[in-house]
Amino acid sequence: MEAACTTILMLILILVLIWAWMMLNWVWFTPKRLERLLREQGLQGNPYTLLVGDTKDFAKMRKEAFSKPMNLFSHDIVPRVFSFFHHSINTHGKNSFIWFGPVPRVTLTDPELIKDVFNKTHDFQKINMNPQIWLLGPGLLSHHGEKWSKHRKIINPAFNLEKLKNMLPLFIKCGDDLIGKWEEMLSLDGSSEMDVWPFLQNLTSDAISRTAFGSSYEEGRRIFQLLKEQSELTVQLMLEVYIPGWRFVPTATHRKMNAIDRKIKASLKDIINSREKALKAGEASKNYLLDTLLESNQKEIQEQGNNKNVGMNIEDVIGECKLFYFAGQETTSSLLVWTMILLSMYPDWQTRAREEVLQVFGNGKPDFDGLNHLKIVTMVLNEVLRLYPPIIGLAREVCKDVKLGNLSLAAGMQVYISIILVHHDCELWGDDAKEFKPERFAEGVLKATNGKVALFPFGWGPRICIGQNFSLLEAKVALSMILRHFSFELSPTYTHAPTTVITLQPQYGAQLILRKVENI
Repeated sequence: MEAACTTILMLILILVLIWAWMMLNWVWFTPKRLERLLREQGLQGNPYTLLVGDTKDFAKMRKEAFSKPMNLFSHDIVPRVFSFFHHSINTHGKNSFIWFGPVPRVTLTDPELIKDVFNKTHDFQKINMNPQIWLLGPGLLSHHGEKWSKHRKIINPAFNLEKLKNMLPLFIKCGDDLIGKWEEMLSLDGSSEMDVWPFLQNLTSDAISRTAFGSSYEEGRRIFQLLKEQSELTVQLMLEVYIPGWRFVPTATHRKMNAIDRKIKASLKDIINSREKALKAGEASKNYLLDTLLESNQKEIQEQGNNKNVGMNIEDVIGECKLFYFAGQETTSSLLVWTMILLSMYPDWQTRAREEVLQVFGNGKPDFDGLNHLKIVTMVLNEVLRLYPPIIGLAREVCKDVKLGNLSLAAGMQVYISIILVHHDCELWGDDAKEFKPERFAEGVLKATNGKVALFPFGWGPRICIGQNFSLLEAKVALSMILRHFSFELSPTYTHAPTTVITLQPQYGAQLILRKVENI
């Protein structure tokens, strides 16, 4: 008996020692080894601080930056929304790294290196974050390898050209609803001062509800509100060091996120079951994203002989629906609100865009061919996406020792593709890089970027956002309809304060004065 106890104690001691060694290796030996490798190549950054790295300074600078607004007509937003990275590059140069906890993250701003990272999807994969962060937008966003390929193949048909054309009437219906609400708010002189930001969020939420699930915004309201709550909690987690296993600790944030996730899943499951029944009964239109996804998934399963590893299960479908909802709503509303703000700042461009819309559509509704001929509107949207990209950066994990240009990166490091830094880089865009000049896109994106990966608000390469064309089509429809019915200018109460809550948003809203455009 005594011998058995001694043996058990020895085993426990060995396990504790192994665990202690693994933790010590994770929080100290590996970071110091990776730091040495980076410094030997001339990269600079702060010395490693045990476990926390630069996260405390990151959070402190973020809080300070967001505590005060910007000058009204300044588009030099990097020091505000990207404060620590901006400080790091000013201190250590472009070839620098920061510490995200015990992991060094190399900041990339060279278009050629960024191109390589986007193309080498097996070498540079989604980072291993707290899994609870992926509760907000799982699906394609979090998958890689074979699972990503399988899901992408199944989802692709939902975003083909014909499907997008069929969604146009739904986008127009959402636009009509928005115009109607704003017209009801006009005073006797035909004007109204309002914060357009929540209205644009509602518009894009309505659009994704209708196009994805065939339901109105009223049905999708609960999911939308829950996702907003979850996005705020997700930002908190993203600013924390990821400790393996910590997600199982029932903190207040973890409990709340899990409760929200259960509610979202329950709502989506009801919608999915309803669409599946309609599809089987031949009642579904097959024009909705979910209908097309379900049909494509069933086809894939049948073609592969009902193998259990083929196709998506219900959890997979729920994950993709959550991504539809979050990504489809967040990115487009961000694009639209900054477009309205910038066109309020530059009324000459607003006038030019309105004249083009009237010339192409007259008093009629937008149509697909006409939308493709909106050159000025497209120039404006490209310039807004350059100055105010919805997502300001993307992180990737180095999965194996790899060469990237002249850099030798070791497994366990991370690279950070700074969309906002590249989009504002004077070496790539000229001395006027921080100015609003849509004319730089007069001859298209390829000419404006000199063929470099210098404009990529939706990512680039094999993993470019599958909903890019969906988002741009929706934005063009909404903007065309708004320009046709209203002129708008900044309210004296507007405060210019871009901030990041997953996407780039106006911290204090977008207070504008709208005026009814008389029939022409």
